[in-house]
Amino acid sequence: ELSRHPGDIARFREYRRGIVEQQYRGFHDGVAIEDLIFGHARRIDDLLRLIWAQFGLAADPNLCLVAVGGYGRGELHPASDIDIQILVTGEHDATRSERIGEFVTFLWDIGIEVGHSVRSIEDCTREARDDITVVTNLIESRYVSGSLALFNDFRATIEADRVWDSRSFYAAKLAEQQARHRRFGETAYRLEPNVKEGPGGLRDIQMIGWVTKRHFGAERIEELVSLGFLREGEFQEMVEGQNFLWRVRFALHMLTGRREDRLLFDLQRQLASTFGFVDQNHNRAVEQFMQRYFRTINDLERLNELLLQHFNEAILDDPEQLQQPERIHPRFQVRGGYLEVAHDQVFMIYPPALLEVFRILQQHPEIQGIRASTVRLIRAHRHLIDGHFRRNRLNRELFMAILRAPRGITSQLRRMNRYGVLGNYLPAFGRIIGRMQYDLFHVYTVDEHTLHVVRNARRLALPEFAHEHPLASEIHAGLERPERLVLAALFHDIAKGRGGDHSELGAQDALHFCQQHGLSDADAALVAWLVRSHLLMSLTAQRRDISDPDVVMEFAREVRSPERLDFLYLLTIADIRGTNPEMWNSWKDSLLQTLYHATRNVLDRGLDRPPDMEEQIRQTRRETLELLAPQGIGGEDAAVLWGRLDDEYFLRHSPDEIAWHTQALLNNDLEDLPLVLVRPRTSRGSTEVFVYAEDHPRLFARTTAALAQLGLDIVDARIISTADGHSLDTFLVLENAGQTVESGYRTQEICATLNRALRDGAVGAAPVQRQLPRRLKHFDVDTRVEFEEGSPGGATRMRIRALDRPGLLSTVGHVLAEHDTDIRTARIATAGEQVEDSFTLTGSDRRPLTAAERERLRAALLEAIRESEPPSSNAGPNGSPNAADAGPA
Repeated sequence: ELSRHPGDIARFREYRRGIVEQQYRGFHDGVAIEDLIFGHARRIDDLLRLIWAQFGLAADPNLCLVAVGGYGRGELHPASDIDIQILVTGEHDATRSERIGEFVTFLWDIGIEVGHSVRSIEDCTREARDDITVVTNLIESRYVSGSLALFNDFRATIEADRVWDSRSFYAAKLAEQQARHRRFGETAYRLEPNVKEGPGGLRDIQMIGWVTKRHFGAERIEELVSLGFLREGEFQEMVEGQNFLWRVRFALHMLTGRREDRLLFDLQRQLASTFGFVDQNHNRAVEQFMQRYFRTINDLERLNELLLQHFNEAILDDPEQLQQPERIHPRFQVRGGYLEVAHDQVFMIYPPALLEVFRILQQHPEIQGIRASTVRLIRAHRHLIDGHFRRNRLNRELFMAILRAPRGITSQLRRMNRYGVLGNYLPAFGRIIGRMQYDLFHVYTVDEHTLHVVRNARRLALPEFAHEHPLASEIHAGLERPERLVLAALFHDIAKGRGGDHSELGAQDALHFCQQHGLSDADAALVAWLVRSHLLMSLTAQRRDISDPDVVMEFAREVRSPERLDFLYLLTIADIRGTNPEMWNSWKDSLLQTLYHATRNVLDRGLDRPPDMEEQIRQTRRETLELLAPQGIGGEDAAVLWGRLDDEYFLRHSPDEIAWHTQALLNNDLEDLPLVLVRPRTSRGSTEVFVYAEDHPRLFARTTAALAQLGLDIVDARIISTADGHSLDTFLVLENAGQTVESGYRTQEICATLNRALRDGAVGAAPVQRQLPRRLKHFDVDTRVEFEEGSPGGATRMRIRALDRPGLLSTVGHVLAEHDTDIRTARIATAGEQVEDSFTLTGSDRRPLTAAERERLRAALLEAIRESEPPSSNAGPNGSPNAADAGPA
């Protein structure tokens, strides 16, 4: 049909579209993915040959059409680039060049997105010699049409004895992979992994193929089996993993209609449905699909690591170093810097060696790792780690010895996880391997997160990292039996995904483990309590007003002892930092330190002695006056000002803050209000914005709207009304990336914007004009407004949970103003895509809200927040987070 209509763009375009549609039908009909991928390339071969001939290029003996890159491997996904190289030889021919140009233009006209180059053999040799990327593309070249003799001459010039010998090629590709893994291992790529470029992705398999071709002269990876580098089962595992990733990539192209290799949030749910996953109790379809994905890339990454170690020995290492092993243990020896078994039957004869190997690595940090042949044996014998193995006293002692080691705990637990030992020894841990949570907060799979928490806890023990957390490192230095902290870190999330309260279920697992592994009843109880309460300090610090002595006393009664406080503080730091590195900042550090010190004071004083608030106020005033004295401000001047403020002000602000406020109010003209001041960095780890103005129902709403418009995140707000009708408001803010504000132009901008907004009300009446970030658009978070019954201190505590978005706090402020409700404090906690804001409220007459007022306020807030929501992402039921597993860490 096409051959009878040369140059008919419409017919050719329709034919090209038909090829893709046939691919899609085949996918839905269950056609094997390799048949689709290779079949697509063959159909394009036929099409290009026809067009090549129609433009009169096939008969030219000085031309050759060559497929390169992925197309050269014969692999084409629906939206893949089709990379071709046109080889030319002989004298320059203007007519031929024109025909080549018309050929390429025609390909674009009919919808073939072609990447092309026109080169002579000399060009190929020169460019390949200079660029590893070029030679990589060229070694995958495949003849399509034209002069076969020219193609063969070209292939001969890029052999390893001409350009890039196999040793240099392998070293360059290894460095390239390591750089790629570093880049795509970053947080953003973990949330939305790249199926092609990420660790364990398709590029890692291609890396193996390139080395196989270059060094061993093998055209197919399966030839590594006959060469002794892969076992048949490992090769099948690689093929199955590749086919799964191919299906994922094919589906990405099909769903988006473009070349898309990222598992974007909105696509993850669509892919889960495409692959047949459905929601189950406590296990959403998208999380099942992503667990399958992460387990696949983990297996492929391990196979890649195993093969690269083999290649290192075959290509890079000095053969003499591999000849004579050094025996360091009856069952183990070192060869070429790597640990290996003394003989292949070690694990079968003595199963405890499956743990012993990791203990030996801890004792010999100079050893680089485990030799590939021994890794293979570990995986082949991991089935020996069964119930009998786990009950064996020697094995329990070995496992505890690994956790008690002074160094190397994290590295060996990670190695045990990679080789399948940790999940077999702790079956509950095996169930969380590769498990993810569909949100923006948890950037690692649960097993990865757990090992990050262990690492963070261990860093507190190492002097070289003491500068990161001086207080925490000092506390850790005084711990007895620090393995209890490691165990709490290992078990704190081990019950994720089971349903119910993962903290309670994990505490039961931890208690059982500790009792089995020889810990005393008291130590086992401590570890279980830490697992059960691992969110307690984080929730209290981020969602409660910890300047309230009653809040601190309540927390102290939960903790009960200085030892439990020390362990919980360290675990909380390790947990938050291991959940999402971008979420940790100086503000959270300051919150936790403040709560730690306040609780320690209560515990030292005794839980039976309630806080003496009058003495606390007197102490705060004394310390403030000491700070003011060098500024020439005496007690009489301060007393006049302080007389307009109630006791609550002195309970909720530090002496440093009160001194700053006092100095500002005494040294500025209070006839010209508002007064707006900014301190770029305070002891609370944030930027402090101070506003003193005539009290107004919409003052909070206008202030928060202006701060949101400036791109600032509010983390805390304290509102104080004076006896003479003014409002003294303190906002603690951070830039979007979590840093404090830079002094200079930025602080001037904040002051000017707030002054303008509060003088004329220009900001706050209209919605905040900041675009919702792309990732937030794909989450549905059920908005909740909850009131706490019997809130202390003559106020009502309200908590709002909603989708994070610009201007939310301003919306809340407007509603509260409309209902004559005063805000005394606001605490803002953001966890990925959702916020949990806590407010302390009173009526305009300074009394708690009645039940009827609470219900009216709840309805008004839900309506206002709903009206301010961005357009729905049509996320469906999968969008709502699992409340049982949600939390700040």
